Amino acid sequence: PVCTLLVASRVRLLILMATKKGWGARSATVLLLSNVFLCVDGLSVDFLKSGARPLASPEARGLLPRMVATVPTMPAQSEDGEDCPGPTFDKAISQPDPIPEEGRARAMELMESGALFRYSPGFLSETSLAEADMVDYTGFKYSVGFNSCGSALFIGLKVAGVQPGDKVLANAFSFTAVPSAIHHAVAEPVYVESTNGYTMCAEDLRAKLDAAQAEGSPIKFLMLTHMRGKVADMDTIHDLAEERGVTVVEDCAHALGIQWEGVQLGRRASVACYSTQSAKVINSGEGGFFCTDDEEMAARAYCYAGCYEQLYNQHVVSPPAAVFDRVKRQTPNYSLRMSDLAAACVRPQITNIEQRIARYNEMYERITSQIADVAEFDIPPYDERVRPVKDSLQINLQMSDEQVGAFLAATKRRGIPAGLFGSPDNARNFRCWEYALPKTDLPRTERLIKIAIDIRLPATFEPEDFDQMAAVLRAARDDVMLA
Repeated sequence: PVCTLLVASRVRLLILMATKKGWGARSATVLLLSNVFLCVDGLSVDFLKSGARPLASPEARGLLPRMVATVPTMPAQSEDGEDCPGPTFDKAISQPDPIPEEGRARAMELMESGALFRYSPGFLSETSLAEADMVDYTGFKYSVGFNSCGSALFIGLKVAGVQPGDKVLANAFSFTAVPSAIHHAVAEPVYVESTNGYTMCAEDLRAKLDAAQAEGSPIKFLMLTHMRGKVADMDTIHDLAEERGVTVVEDCAHALGIQWEGVQLGRRASVACYSTQSAKVINSGEGGFFCTDDEEMAARAYCYAGCYEQLYNQHVVSPPAAVFDRVKRQTPNYSLRMSDLAAACVRPQITNIEQRIARYNEMYERITSQIADVAEFDIPPYDERVRPVKDSLQINLQMSDEQVGAFLAATKRRGIPAGLFGSPDNARNFRCWEYALPKTDLPRTERLIKIAIDIRLPATFEPEDFDQMAAVLRAARDDVMLA
């Protein structure tokens, strides 16, 4: 009865909404079909998000049907409320990649056993196994599972020796998790300009190091980000760091599977951190791995994450016990461990990562080949020394600020809500980092993020979906330039 009532109410609401907005028949139908998610065993997530509480008492709440998460699609419409003419797209580009059946089955087994804690007595930990899988795949000696890549980055700075008040060089174009990790370590970020290819500018890095040296306070730490999997000239960056005695922690959140001259990106750093957040090439919802070849750094990272007493005996790949015994009493436990439930999702995706990378790269080439001739679309190239993972598309729009805004509106109308890195509320816009704002101007990065757009390319899409996305982008360009 509850479900029947909610379905009827939802249908009436949607019909009223469509009538008031003057939507065409196609748009009203799409909206109705994409938003009525109620069924005998499911209650739509968006109904709960509305704030409605049909059953208030704890006893009544127990009668609520199981929730079924769904990704709604929105109808493509023109500004006057009519159906949008020309190419449109009706799939959610934000949808995460699914967990393989093996991971789902293992997660169910863990939930049935209750052994979700990585140090559950008597169980071989999925997190320990995932750490061993990461070692095998990346080539590092050690890998430590964390609850997020942001946590791993913070601990990377701690084990690298960053002290309160130290300065840490970092990309001006990055995600808020990077300056947040520096802030968490009570250090001060010094931002380095970005190239138009979204990578750290080596010339500005040298200039920042020179300026600090001239002031008598040389900077000894660098957190290097590979934003959206775009890779700087790694030889130049690391050679400069070694020349100046700078310890490098690499933010490889987007870089698992990316290779520099045939080697996993991050291998030259003291610490490299990889993400398994849902928008990355491996999806566990949240999660990350701290990787290093240094046994003491690894042992300290384990202790910071939450290894205590002699729990290190449960690790599959681990520094010697003597190293743990040397550092564990000096290292606070921040309880940042990866759960075995997340690790169960991770492991089968490491196994099939190469097949998925091949598909990502094939689909990227498919869509970009169909828009490469558009004069207003500058698609940053990849360095020939890089084996990329092309799971998203970035374009630098060669348009005025007004035209950029119009283009974004046009793509949204047509069903592809592209993101602008420089939008006022984008967490990749350094102007949003009020807790750690830059102390110098960053004109090159500021210009870039005003024209740089971002579109995810889900692995679940079919080849013809990418053809349609290309058609939508071309049509949105025409909406702006031919108006």
